[in-house]
Amino acid sequence: MRYLTFALCKGRLAKKTMELLEKVGVTCEEMKDPDTRKLIFVNEERKLKFFLAKGPDVPTYVEYGAADIGVVGKDVILEENRRMYEVLDLGYGKCRMCVCGPESARELLKKQELIRVATKYPHIAKNYFYDQKHQTVEIIKLNGSIELAPIVGLSEVIVDIVETGSTLRENGLKVLEEICPLSARMVVNQVSMKMENDRIGKLIQELKAVL
Repeated sequence: MRYLTFALCKGRLAKKTMELLEKVGVTCEEMKDPDTRKLIFVNEERKLKFFLAKGPDVPTYVEYGAADIGVVGKDVILEENRRMYEVLDLGYGKCRMCVCGPESARELLKKQELIRVATKYPHIAKNYFYDQKHQTVEIIKLNGSIELAPIVGLSEVIVDIVETGSTLRENGLKVLEEICPLSARMVVNQVSMKMENDRIGKLIQELKAVL
């Protein structure tokens, strides 16, 4: 029997996923060691392997079959746009993707003006403005604190993840439009889904039962 490999998104999502897997009897004690230098963790009993990756890399590992299964935020799935199956909404890591800005930008959005949009998520922003709203905008890709862009005049609005909205409020910005809800999802490689349908299907059913 071959190993099924999981790619988990480093940090909170990985921790939550391991807690969830424990509920269906899948444990991996060596992952809990904070000082470990290991890159790959194994559960011999169920023939599972786990490794941690940066969020945006998880769909890449899954699409190319280096991982059979991945757990990652819906924002990453939409942005990376990889070929794979999304099989389960795990319900944690809940937030939403929104268009935010100062109140004064609301009119510009309504009137479909040509505006600049700063974001870490150019693909999601383009899809929303071009395909859903049919509004032509200039999209500026940033990596750091996106909230800064409208404050210093780089852009009129931003597209970003909103959890509580407190960072926005502190900076005089607000949610102007909601693009979509987000949460952690389980994704599966397309070939693995065919080859290992029984094992993966059984795991999905077990997880559904405890969610």
